[in-house]
Amino acid sequence: MREFDHIGIVTDESHEGESWVEFSRVWVTNPRLHPQRIEYIRPEVMPEVDAAEVGLWKLWNLPHVAYRVDDLDAAIEGEDVIFGPFEPDDFGRVAFVHKDGVVVEFIEYTKLDSWFGQETPWQPAGP
Repeated sequence: MREFDHIGIVTDESHEGESWVEFSRVWVTNPRLHPQRIEYIRPEVMPEVDAAEVGLWKLWNLPHVAYRVDDLDAAIEGEDVIFGPFEPDDFGRVAFVHKDGVVVEFIEYTKLDSWFGQETPWQPAGP
């Protein structure tokens, strides 16, 4: 199963309700609270990133589209994984891949009723 979850947009502006993701060193908003399912991503600092961290550079500088999947390992098998897999919080695991010039995030949820401690049940995106 692969189902649309959200779109991630990188910004340098803070937004209300941001949550800190230590592993990727960014602040994120809850896309479940945005009518267009947008997650704003704000890196703490925009440092120079060396070639060994090119995946992190892509994550901090390019938008991404995110999909909910049943099996993260199967979803990223054979893909160009640029960051992860990792557990940003207690709701599941994520990984970012670079495919056809686009950054794609795959999320395997273990809990669907919260996002970084905010009680916001996951629901399929509407039209």
